[in-house]
Amino acid sequence: MTTESTAAPTTRAWVDVDLGALVRNGAALQRHAGVPLVPMVKADAYGLGAVPCARALLALQPHGFGVATVREVEELRAAGIRERIYVFSPLLPADFTAARAAAAVPTLGDAASISAWVASGGGTWHLAIETGMHRAGLRWDCIGEIAELVRANPPEGAFTHFHSAERNDGSWELQEQRFLVALASLPERPALLHAQNSGGIVRRGASPWSFVRPGVFLYGVGSGDGAQLQPEPVVHVRARVLEIHDLQDGDTVSYSATWRSVGSRRVATLGIGYADGYRRALGNRGPALLHGQRTTVAGVVTMDMTMIDVTDLPCRVGDLVTLIGRHGGEVITVEEVAVVADFMSPYEVLTGLRQRLPRIYHEAVA
Repeated sequence: MTTESTAAPTTRAWVDVDLGALVRNGAALQRHAGVPLVPMVKADAYGLGAVPCARALLALQPHGFGVATVREVEELRAAGIRERIYVFSPLLPADFTAARAAAAVPTLGDAASISAWVASGGGTWHLAIETGMHRAGLRWDCIGEIAELVRANPPEGAFTHFHSAERNDGSWELQEQRFLVALASLPERPALLHAQNSGGIVRRGASPWSFVRPGVFLYGVGSGDGAQLQPEPVVHVRARVLEIHDLQDGDTVSYSATWRSVGSRRVATLGIGYADGYRRALGNRGPALLHGQRTTVAGVVTMDMTMIDVTDLPCRVGDLVTLIGRHGGEVITVEEVAVVADFMSPYEVLTGLRQRLPRIYHEAVA
C-alpha cells in the first residue's frame, strides 16, 4: 500500500504509521528473546496511537502491555483491549480505586504504597526494585525493610529497569546482578520476573526472565553499536509542497534571514512546522526526501511552515516530501533527525509529534 493512494491530496502534513513493520519488529524481538513480550504503549504508543498499535501487536499474543498512567489503561480498556496492563509509574493511593476498576497491575516500590494498596482492597501487584536509576522502586540492598510486609502480601512479580543498556558499558550487567541479590533477599521469589527494555533485549540472546518489555525498538528506533538486531522504520512524517519560490542571488529565507541564496535557487514551502512537532532546531540542516532524493531545510523552521532547497530537483505544488522515514530507496531515521536537532533523544522526536498531524495507518508503507 503506498502512501500516495491513501493520504488525501488536501492533507498538508501527516504521519504514516507502518503497523506491519511494528509487528515485524516485535516478532523479531520475541524470537530473539525466546519469551513473551510486554510492549510499552505508554505516551500514546510513543506518539503513534496506543489503541491501533496495541491492536496490531495482539497478533504476537503478548503477555500484556505497559503504560505509565491509569488513564492510559482506561483508554485501552475502552477500546476493547482485555490483556493484562501494567502501570510502570508509581501510583498515588488516590489512584488505587481507578486502577483496580480498570484491572490494572500496579508496580509498587515502597512500604507506604504497598501498605496502602493492601488496605484499599489489595490485588495483583509487582514489586519495583531500584538498581541504579534512582527513579522509582525500593533500593536493591534495602529489601529487608519490607520483608515482613511482602511475606504477608507477596507480589506476583518483581522487576528492575536498566538506565543505560544501549551504552555497552557493563551497567546493565551490574544492575542485573543487584536485581538477583535483591530477589535472593525476598522471603519468596516471585513467579514473574522482568528487567529487559529494548536495549537490554538486543544485547543478549535468550532472556532468563519471564518476559521482556520492548519500547522504542518496536517503533523503529535502534539501540546503537552492539545491538544484535535493528528495527524496520515504522514512522514516516510527510508534508506537501504548498508553494515554490524562485530566488535571486542574495535573497534570504525565513526568520532572521539565516539562509541566503548564492546565485539563483529554488525553495519549496512545506505545510509543517514546529507546532506540528517538527523541531525548530532542524532549521538549515534538517534532511528531507523529495522523489526519493535528499535535500535540506532552508532557513529557520517556522510554526506552521518549513522551507527546503529544491534547486536541483523536480518539484511541483502538491508533491510529497518525507522528513522522517522511507521514500523510494532512501531512509531518514528517527535517530538521524534526533542527532541533527541538537542531539535530542529519539524518544523526544517521536513523542513530540503533535496531534495536528493525522496518523494514517498501513499494513505496509512503500
